Amino acid sequence: MPTHIPKPTIIQSTGNKPKLIEEFIGRVNSKTEAASIARMTSPSGWVEPGQTPEFDEYTLVLKGMLRVTFRDGSIDVGAGEAIIAYQGEWVQYSTPGADGAEYIAICLPAFSPDSVHRDS
Repeated sequence: MPTHIPKPTIIQSTGNKPKLIEEFIGRVNSKTEAASIARMTSPSGWVEPGQTPEFDEYTLVLKGMLRVTFRDGSIDVGAGEAIIAYQGEWVQYSTPGADGAEYIAICLPAFSPDSVHRDS
């Protein structure tokens, strides 16, 4: 039988400013370990610590622009565009644009605080 997800769980964010994380599918909201799906809404000027996760992260930007910084540079991902960050590779997300960003993040396997390995 399918599982209906009537609403997300709000997850605590990291970074220099508050960011709204709405987990629809994942370890917290649906007890799913295979994948997580969350809608992110981050303000202008938001930056989170770098990370070297144990999961692949597939991101689709719905509004604004998401900057994805990696060891050799950065990529600005605009509305209607997507990016894949691969497990074991250092990455950092930010929203330097005036409008911030809204995006969907899918992690395989599901995101967990223990598997993200944020910079200290």
